[in-house]
Amino acid sequence: MNEDIHVVTNDKEKCDIALEGLYEVDDPEVGLNIVDLGLIYKIEFEEEKKRVFCEMTLTTQFCPMGDSITSNAIQALTNSFQGWEIDLNLTFEPAWDFSRISPGGREFLGR
Repeated sequence: MNEDIHVVTNDKEKCDIALEGLYEVDDPEVGLNIVDLGLIYKIEFEEEKKRVFCEMTLTTQFCPMGDSITSNAIQALTNSFQGWEIDLNLTFEPAWDFSRISPGGREFLGR
């Protein structure tokens, strides 16, 4: 996992696999993936129940692409963990801000 990405997890190896899939999910309005945007807060795993819990946010509560982004995130996690239950929780606490963007993401955005 990129050390500039800060995601709470209980299993670093599985989190790296999850993030690898989530790197493919872009915020279409920004043109940057949701991992580098800092939209992923937590990814935890329940091995016994084969369950992935992902907590994420959007850049705003009123993001017009929110349904598409969350659906694509669920699909990416489903592809990475076939046979596992995916539980995605969308939260706005804490609210997203530009400080969550990775250095690579800032470079991509020209900031």
